[in-house]
Amino acid sequence: MTLNVTVFDLLFDRIIEDYHLGFKKVMRQPPSDWGNIKNIGNVDPTSTYVVSTRVRCGRSLDGYPFNPKLNEAQYKEMEAKVSAVLRELKGDHKGTYYPLTGMTKEVQQQLIDDHFLFKEGDRFLEAANANRFWPTGRGIFYNNNKTFLVWVNEEDHLRIISMQNGGDLSMVYARLVEGVRQLEKKLKFSRHSQLGYLTFCPTNLGTTIRASVLIKLPKLSADKAKMESVASNYNLQVRGSSGEHSDAKGGLYDISNKRRIGLTEYQAVKEMHDGVIELINIEKSMK
Repeated sequence: MTLNVTVFDLLFDRIIEDYHLGFKKVMRQPPSDWGNIKNIGNVDPTSTYVVSTRVRCGRSLDGYPFNPKLNEAQYKEMEAKVSAVLRELKGDHKGTYYPLTGMTKEVQQQLIDDHFLFKEGDRFLEAANANRFWPTGRGIFYNNNKTFLVWVNEEDHLRIISMQNGGDLSMVYARLVEGVRQLEKKLKFSRHSQLGYLTFCPTNLGTTIRASVLIKLPKLSADKAKMESVASNYNLQVRGSSGEHSDAKGGLYDISNKRRIGLTEYQAVKEMHDGVIELINIEKSMK
């Protein structure tokens, strides 16, 4: 599975170093460490600025290639294996798996509109030859509270997501950690000594963690250069309200950690935590 980033390392090494802010080939991803969750707090206790909080990670099943090399039988095999494990999740993570095969367009669109489900026909995945045999082997799992989701075979084999309204990053992070731990008991994930957890896109290597908030900062966002500067100090990425290459509708921005590799899971989340708190403090101080 490391073939794409080792055979073509002259290309990928430069992409990884540039995107992940200096992670060089001689460096190694540290061991997985979720840290002390108690040190991660609610970034907006009054719910004044943060609309929602989301933390996700990607995982690839050991022994299977990335999507462009998967055959139809492997898609089906992976879905059967993963969905069986998902149906055994306990407690707050207990939920239902919904395969895309047989799902009506109406239900599919509603899940997309609710920001639960990935969209069909992504042009970048299409260009990468990763949409073959659609919708075979693809699906979505979510818990009864709709706060814990798992995408199966969209871009990565698994995209594990914890989210909820408001700024309680501690609760969102804790839910993700417990969900990953439950899955790890039954599924073996691909991990490389240098690159960490292996994912389809090199922007998601290492921890694969992307912690984000959907936030409204009306005063600070009026000075976009200042907002970008503060975000950069904490290695954060500022995107539009619908993600990359989108506008900030209603003044809402998606702010997340940019570095995923070269640091631990806890450190990645803590960068976002500290940076968002600083952005909010600056917003409060502005006249």
